[in-house]
Amino acid sequence: MSSFVYSAPVPFTVGSFDYVCNQLALPLCTLVGDSNQEPLCYSRNIEIAGTLIFEPATLVIHIIALVMTAIMIFHIKSKYTAVGRKEIVLFFYLYAATTVLEFFVVSGIIPSASSVYPYFVSAHLSLSMATLWSLFVNGFVPFQWIEDGTALSLWALRISSFLVMALSYFISIATFQNAVGFSKASPNFLWIWYFIFCAAFVVIYIVCQVVVVLTTLEDSWPLADVSFGVVFFLLAQMFNFVFSVRICDLAKHYVDGMFFGTIATLLAVMMVYKYWDSVTKEDLEFSVGGKINNWEINDPLLGDSAMAAMSKGNDGYPDQSRY
Repeated sequence: MSSFVYSAPVPFTVGSFDYVCNQLALPLCTLVGDSNQEPLCYSRNIEIAGTLIFEPATLVIHIIALVMTAIMIFHIKSKYTAVGRKEIVLFFYLYAATTVLEFFVVSGIIPSASSVYPYFVSAHLSLSMATLWSLFVNGFVPFQWIEDGTALSLWALRISSFLVMALSYFISIATFQNAVGFSKASPNFLWIWYFIFCAAFVVIYIVCQVVVVLTTLEDSWPLADVSFGVVFFLLAQMFNFVFSVRICDLAKHYVDGMFFGTIATLLAVMMVYKYWDSVTKEDLEFSVGGKINNWEINDPLLGDSAMAAMSKGNDGYPDQSRY
């Protein structure tokens, strides 16, 4: 007989993580709100060398995600002339770093009771925000308001990503430690930063890519990549925050929503790569306001005088009858 609980005892409240933590064991759940709030259902743990490992199935997906990210980075770097190559690769580096840190804080390798745990969770949150910020900025690269690959473009992206990371870290650690006016009992600003701003970054990126495809490309097929990415992203949120308890109960605690949410997130990231790859095959001539390459004729036989002579019926070579 299934032990599934059909309604969570904690209602959804804006500014509170209690409902979220009732559905899924996020790393920050022991640090904010009701710290005793636990998921209604969570996956089984395993013990390795005396260490209790949480979410073992999800950790396997994290390893797969790192391998796939390495492959995508390799292919991005191999497209030497592609527009936005250096900008988009930062997104994948940050995603990989976020995945590595998530591996440690989700698995319990860094215990939640450890004094350093809040600092690692803060770093994880800050990397997550920086990852989405870099995606947001990359959404504007095809418009070529700043020429891609230049020092200005790259350092604007890197510095802004670092600032977002630093701000996220400050908000997180200040909330966890009840410092400078922040409160872990009422983590309203952290909730808004973590959910509202993240969603805004993703939505604006999607809108920008739809505009690029509809206004500059002859082929609309890249919209399929964008659409699949949106579907996978939404599925990840639903697996994590809506269906996690049901999945956990049906799977007999072997996996929960985090397992499928991590898979869906990886697929969404892969769609970001697939979309970028599909619109940069021809050196991204599709960029809004893109510059047309001007080719210079260096062959003297094909210069202006030779071309004029040929247009009058002369082949451009000396008259052979004179010899």
